[in-house]
Formats: sequence, C-alpha cells, structure tokens
Amino acid sequence: MSVLTKPAPPTPTPGPELLREAEPSPAGPIPAEELAVLPAPPRVRWPRPIQVLWFGQRQASFMFHYGQRFGDVWSPRGYVPGQAAVICHPDHIRSLFTSPPDQVPTLAAESPLRPVLGPSSVLTSNGPRHLRQRKLLLPPFHGEAIVRYEQMIADAASREIGRWPTGRPFALAPRMQAITLDVIMAGIFGIEGSPRPGTVEHALRVAIRELLRSSTMPGAKLAEWMNIGHDEPFGLTWFGLLIPDRCVYAIIHKRRREADLEQRTDILSLIMRARTEEGQTLTDKELRDELMTLVLAGHETTANQLAWAWERLVRTPAAYERLREAVRSDEDVEEVIESTITEAMRVRPVIPITGRRVAVAWRLGDYGVPPQTPVAASILLLHHREDLYPDPFAFRPERWEGRKPGTYEWIPFGGGTRRCLGAALAMAEQRVVLRAMASRLDLEAADPKPERPKHRNVTMIPARGGRVIVTARR
Repeated sequence: MSVLTKPAPPTPTPGPELLREAEPSPAGPIPAEELAVLPAPPRVRWPRPIQVLWFGQRQASFMFHYGQRFGDVWSPRGYVPGQAAVICHPDHIRSLFTSPPDQVPTLAAESPLRPVLGPSSVLTSNGPRHLRQRKLLLPPFHGEAIVRYEQMIADAASREIGRWPTGRPFALAPRMQAITLDVIMAGIFGIEGSPRPGTVEHALRVAIRELLRSSTMPGAKLAEWMNIGHDEPFGLTWFGLLIPDRCVYAIIHKRRREADLEQRTDILSLIMRARTEEGQTLTDKELRDELMTLVLAGHETTANQLAWAWERLVRTPAAYERLREAVRSDEDVEEVIESTITEAMRVRPVIPITGRRVAVAWRLGDYGVPPQTPVAASILLLHHREDLYPDPFAFRPERWEGRKPGTYEWIPFGGGTRRCLGAALAMAEQRVVLRAMASRLDLEAADPKPERPKHRNVTMIPARGGRVIVTARR
C-alpha cells in the first residue's frame, strides 16, 4: 500500500470543522549565545549515500518514516552540502518565508534544477538578480493576463478531450501536458493552438515532451545527481538539452528581428522589451534561462497536479460525485471546484519539498541550527499533520467549505518572495480543465489500487501517469 494512502482513524462527521491549528512553536534568527544552549536536531544515522538514494527514489517513504520517528524537526544528509534540517511546523515555515531574502537564500540554487534551467533563472537565482527577474516576469501572470489565458485553456482542453479513447485505459498525465503545454506556449510565444509542424516553435514543443519523457528513464536520476553543484549541464543532461536550447535561441533571435516586437503582448516580447531600473534588458542567455523555466515549470507541474487530482477523484466516489453533480447542475460549482483543487494539492503536492539555507543561527522549536544550515520545509509532512488536518491521508474536499488555506499550513506554491510566479495561471488551468472533464466525461480508475508517487528531479508525479478509463461522454 502506498505510504500516501495508509489508513488513518476515521472521523465521524467530515465537514468544515476538519481544520485546526498547530500548537505554537518558536522559530527564527537567534544570537550565538542562544544557539549554544539549544540542542541540535536529532540526526538520521544512515551513511549519506544511503540517505541520498532512499530520498531520491522514495522521498515520500523517507519523509514519513523519519517524520513519524522524530517529529517537527530532524536532520538528514542529502544532495546539498551540510547537515540539513527538515521542518514541517507552520511556525518554522513562517520564519523562513517572512525573513529577509539575504537571510534565507533558496536551495534551488544548489538543486538539480540549476544546470537545467540555468543560473539566471528566476527559480535558481538569489539576491538582487532574483528580485530583478521576478519583477520583470510578474505582470504577465496576474490580473487581466490570466483572464485572457482562460479562453486559451478552454480551447486547448476541448481539443484534447475530444481525442481521448472510450472504454480503454490511458494515462492522464501526458494528455494534461498536451493541454498545459499548448497554453504556456501560447502565453509565452503568442501562438494560438498547437504550433504548425516545421516551425521552430513546433520543434521546441516536441523537444520539451521528449526531454520530460527521458527524465523518467533509467539513468535519469544518476544524471541529476552528477549535475548537482554545477551552473552548466554536462553528460546526459547536456545532451538532453541540446535540441531544446537550440530551439529556444533560434526563437529569441527570430523574435528580435520581428518588426512588430513593440506591439506584441506575449511573454517573450514583454520580457524582451522590459528594462531594469538601471535601463538594462535581458541578454540572450538570461532570456534562455527564463524561457526554459517558464516552459518546463509552467506546464509540467500543473499537468501532473491535474493527473493527481483525478487519481484521487476516481478512487473517492463521494468526492467525484459531488464534483460531477455541482458541475452538471451548475450549483455551488465554483466552491466545489476550488475545494477539490485545494484538497488535491494538499494530499498530492507535485513539489513535495522547498528549502532555504539560513545565513545566521536559527531556532526551530526546541532545537537550534548554526549559520549556513540547509533547512528544508517538507510540504508532504506539513500537509499531512494530524493536528492541522484530522484524518490527513483521506481525500476530503469538504474540509475547505467556507475556508481559505492558511498561508503557512498549505504551501504547494511555496511562499514569501519565492512563491511561484505562475500560481494564478496554474489555478486557472486546473479550474477550467477540471470543469471541462467533469462536465463531459464519466471516468473510472484503470486499476483500483492507488498509484504510488514517483520522483522526477524536484517533482512528485503519479507512477503510472494517472491511468483512467472514459466510460461515457456527454
């Protein structure tokens, strides 16, 4: 049985009361003299290679095992240098998310993402560069821009759903990726629908899908480990990025020559024209890093989150029926869709962990850690805390009726100055696609057994891609 679906004591009357608060726990920067009297977090005693292998292959199992053994704070050895601390208490997470960025630089700068996305990416950069990149990229992902994307999402969903077979199993994840990749390509490059074959944009679309497919093959995890700590990729990672990089640079050079660049509203044109306070524009390398970030992070995570949502729905008849009735009767539909998405992102967060390296001594409840300690917030453990979410392994969208997720209790998009830029777009995509599927299709699980989590780079995806069967169409 999957560690994410282990049985928990039943709760007699599920409803909005199924949210609580954790007991307060002190956290934040401390002086050296206070650190001297605080104990260090309990350590995982296995040799580092064993810990890295277990974490890399079965992160959920690793986290739940030691979370149950040690509680809110404990210390493993992982990918990044140093004796790390894992946390899952909302007060400890608040201390990281609300501190000045120079005190808590992101661990993404030291992760397997850095050589893939590049050191100039908004995800992998720190300090002034990160703030500059974030400011340039923020406008296209908020407000009116999201409203414009909604019709693109609906059109892409309608086209894709129409191609799905009836009566035989198929994996949802790649079908969801087709939808979200169409949307992000349209938003970034201004191409409505799928790019025409023979164009460089079409070549990029094919290359991205092949890159994602190869990232789940044997040897991919070893390639990730070999690239940790590097700014530029090498080995299999370098080879896998050859064609996507070539396509991205070709698109950049092509766009720079366009006569209507000043009038275009797609994201590439906007960030090409954008200037920093010093009057600087982005270089080709900086544009490449941001485009790869937007294309990869901007569609793959959302696609797998949708696959996880349906993996849960088809195995939870009450929640599925509630969603289907709401959508088809158009009663309380917005609330039901929102609560379904929120609960799916709680029990199956595609990004299961986020981290910072504290620049100063830090208190974490009863423990203290020295400067330069990597501190990893386990989103999985936080989202499965019994004191926050009774019966935490159950999929119960009704938990969220009349409630909003807590800023530091529900963090699938991270938080603070590092909160996901594309959160609003990701939520819009999930709302539109979930509604379209629930209104047009009847689905059932291809296999009644839950799908276990599979870890790819920094994401947690359904091991079988969220396999379903369409039993009927409307």
